[in-house]
Amino acid sequence: MAKKSKKLIKKPTHRKGMILLGLLVIAIVVLLTLYFVNNSSKKAFQDSIEGFYNTEGLVAEGKLGEVVRSASVKANLQNGTAQRILYRTQRADGSYTFSSGLLYTPNSPQAGGAPLFVWAHGTIGLADQCAPSRQQEIGSSWVDAILQRGWPVVATDYAGFGTAGTQGYLIGGSESHDVLNSVRAAHSLIGPQLNNSYAIWGHSQGGHSALFSASIAGNYMPEYNLVGTAATAPAAQLESLFQQQYKSSASWVIGPYVIDTWPAFYTSLDPSQVLTKQGANNYKSQAGKCAVGAALDGIIREKFGQQFFNDSFLTNPSWQQAIAQQTAPVLSQKQPLFVGESLTDQVVLPNTTAQYIQRACKAGSNLASLWLTDVGHIQLQSVIAPAVLNWVSDRFTGNPTNSTCNQPLPITPSTF
Repeated sequence: MAKKSKKLIKKPTHRKGMILLGLLVIAIVVLLTLYFVNNSSKKAFQDSIEGFYNTEGLVAEGKLGEVVRSASVKANLQNGTAQRILYRTQRADGSYTFSSGLLYTPNSPQAGGAPLFVWAHGTIGLADQCAPSRQQEIGSSWVDAILQRGWPVVATDYAGFGTAGTQGYLIGGSESHDVLNSVRAAHSLIGPQLNNSYAIWGHSQGGHSALFSASIAGNYMPEYNLVGTAATAPAAQLESLFQQQYKSSASWVIGPYVIDTWPAFYTSLDPSQVLTKQGANNYKSQAGKCAVGAALDGIIREKFGQQFFNDSFLTNPSWQQAIAQQTAPVLSQKQPLFVGESLTDQVVLPNTTAQYIQRACKAGSNLASLWLTDVGHIQLQSVIAPAVLNWVSDRFTGNPTNSTCNQPLPITPSTF
């Protein structure tokens, strides 16, 4: 007797595809929900602190460094506490304004009066919500390490960053006033804990700020004693840096911040003369992003062949004159200086740092340098922190300096 053949029943092939599509839709919905919830939470936080940064009704002119507002903040610290501060400072032209910032106080201040550690941050953005003192998470491991030594830390946001007005981004005359007046601000709040000495450390944009601050400190603020300045990956040689980076993805970060701010300090500058069509159409939106978002956007734009500056940027006399004026000064032999850099830095190119070291050593600066390898621009800040703190500690205790100007540079300096 013949067996009946069994028919194979195939399940619909589209069913698996529908399941996958459904999972993809769910994933997208979840991600979008998390994105909007996160953004909503960030906006709610910014709204909750907005009143602190509102300077309407405050008299701008007055005692420099005077703290007009302060508030305790929750910080991720083991060795101290933190507070937001709003203090009086000056723009590059000498007019009065306000800057916000952070003041960290150690749980156990150094006995007999502590020196003050002054921090100048690197490029973070221009939008108010990017400012360091406006973040929900305050503190870092290296700030905690400073507090453990018993040193208070003051950190400016820079005027116009988080507060009303235009930030003096890479404008040395503005940044230096904000940094130095933060010293006065710290003394106005915790003066009894402090002695007369302070040291400055700045990274990237902050390295630029630190060098300008040190160059005017003696005349601008003679009542306090600057014992040393550290500049890591400093945006010091702006002419060389722009010459080499004006076509790179980094130009989509640094470029919009410069274009959006410099005309407020140099009224002769015309952005349209030096921007590509893509740059002109997008610099405002780029300037409104914090640095990480702007950098990611810049990488994508570079991959698609988009250039921010046009080639006339390198020859336009007004822009080149402004850039030359904002190239960092060298310091005198009386001012101990530490310069740190990574040979693999892709943002502040190491050959520009080598050029600054070469120029400073030739001028007789009392300079010690430290070169690292396989460390990115952002990571350098935390990796090099122990070396910076040890160098600063020697300055606070009056130990002699050891210049490295007689040592060969590990990379050929830029010649731009």
